[in-house]
Amino acid sequence: MRGIIEMDLGSHELGQVDPVTRAALERALAGRAIDAAQARELIALPRDRLPLLLAVAGHVRTIRKGRTVTYSPKVFLPITNLCRDRCGYCTFRKTPDEPGAWTMLPEEVRRACRGARAAGCIEALMCLGDKPERAFRSYRQTLAVLGHATTIEYVERCCAIALEEGLLPHTNAGLMTREEMTRLKRVNASLGLMLETVSPRLRQTGGPHHRAPDKEPALRLQMIREAGELQIPFTTGILLGIGETLNERVESLAAIAELHETYGHIQEIIIQNFRAKPATPMAAEDEPEREDVARAVAVARLLLPDMNIQAPPNLSPYDLRLLLAAGINDWGGLSPVTCDFVNPEAPWPHVAMLAATCHEEGFTLVPRLPLYAEYLARPGFLDPAMRASIASVNLPRGVSHAQFPT
Repeated sequence: MRGIIEMDLGSHELGQVDPVTRAALERALAGRAIDAAQARELIALPRDRLPLLLAVAGHVRTIRKGRTVTYSPKVFLPITNLCRDRCGYCTFRKTPDEPGAWTMLPEEVRRACRGARAAGCIEALMCLGDKPERAFRSYRQTLAVLGHATTIEYVERCCAIALEEGLLPHTNAGLMTREEMTRLKRVNASLGLMLETVSPRLRQTGGPHHRAPDKEPALRLQMIREAGELQIPFTTGILLGIGETLNERVESLAAIAELHETYGHIQEIIIQNFRAKPATPMAAEDEPEREDVARAVAVARLLLPDMNIQAPPNLSPYDLRLLLAAGINDWGGLSPVTCDFVNPEAPWPHVAMLAATCHEEGFTLVPRLPLYAEYLARPGFLDPAMRASIASVNLPRGVSHAQFPT
């Protein structure tokens, strides 16, 4: 797949495809977002047409985003791995009586943040299971000892600790209410929730989300919508390979696009590939092929040409060049101090290696905040206290406070 970014995009190449595909690609090259019907056509293109699709997507990325690719230097803080959901592919989730179950204590959060800042991190990723207090009495007792009634109250406290230590929190705590998001907006640079899929079919008996009430698509779309109403910079995305169809992938991306068009709050979309894990119900399921991931990235780029599109490099370590060609402009969070607790078998790439790969493909790798810079200039999208925290934070090398309006 190397060299496809440089493919000739003239009439000769486009003339070899069917009229529907040609119309979609010409629309993208003319600077317009493709529509959902065109996206359904493109995501189903055969393998021999993939280079042309990626060439167009890469061209659009370069026009809209330039040749810079970003990442967020972070510490991954698994506040608790207790969760009331039982997704068919998850190894992060534990019950209180299982080996490896934990809830981080305040002093552990502080110690981790202090070490992360010394290592050059800027983001404190708060990651945890969905509403464990609703499932486990012993965890409710733990919260009471810590002085809190709900997990979100405790996460708010952990975010405050991270801010005190000079880091900017980004929280992914599963489904939250409007009131909970309002609380966390005061102490977070941004919030996140993976949509994963809009397919309610995957919640049926035997499906990956059958025993995961918080994976109901309507509820997740409602939270993303309310985040927009609250003017919260928001990260979301789709999960490939858990049983969804190609059309359902497009429907999920189109749903995100519609919400962003209404509220303008989606700061990045993650295209994440399913990884089969031992000792899970989906251990024997096929993982999506590299071409499937590339198609999804390319279609996301053409549906939302101005969006920040991310793909986790640790989940596709041998396909970094392909993902660049497909149109990403961000690698997400990378940590020099913690593993990916959701995918501990998949180590983060070394930043120097990732930078070298980007350079070889004609890109420059630079660090960023957990809040994309464009939201710093938009009224209402940043709590005044958070703006002050950003102004005082120890920014990573290569990032200047002068880049951000006060």
